[in-house]
Amino acid sequence: MAVEAVSNSTYTGSSAAASAAEQATVDYDTFLQLLVAEMQNQDPTEPMDSTEYIAQLASFSQVEQTIQTNARLEELLAANSVSQAGSLIGRTVTSNDGTVSGVVEQVELYDDGVVAVLDTGEKVVMGAGLTVS
Repeated sequence: MAVEAVSNSTYTGSSAAASAAEQATVDYDTFLQLLVAEMQNQDPTEPMDSTEYIAQLASFSQVEQTIQTNARLEELLAANSVSQAGSLIGRTVTSNDGTVSGVVEQVELYDDGVVAVLDTGEKVVMGAGLTVS
């Protein structure tokens, strides 16, 4: 996806879902190692029911898939934020209290919001009550 129109935008956030996915992968590998060790060390006269193994594996697989879905959703939301932020460049914004106004030269994206850098050098947090013209 090309985003040349928003070349003055910057994104400085980190993805919580990406770090959770990394952790889940490590945990998934650990889970499989424990499962193999459990199978190797079980009492041959009273083996564990195979349905319990499958249920454990299915539950863990479902958690891993949910984390991956969340990571993809975060990527989609970040791309949408960049697109929306880019559309503000060159437009005039006025803060909700009317004290700060100017033309947007640059947009900075953070995990907790969007900040517009104006031609006056001032920064305005994009949020409720902001006027765009």
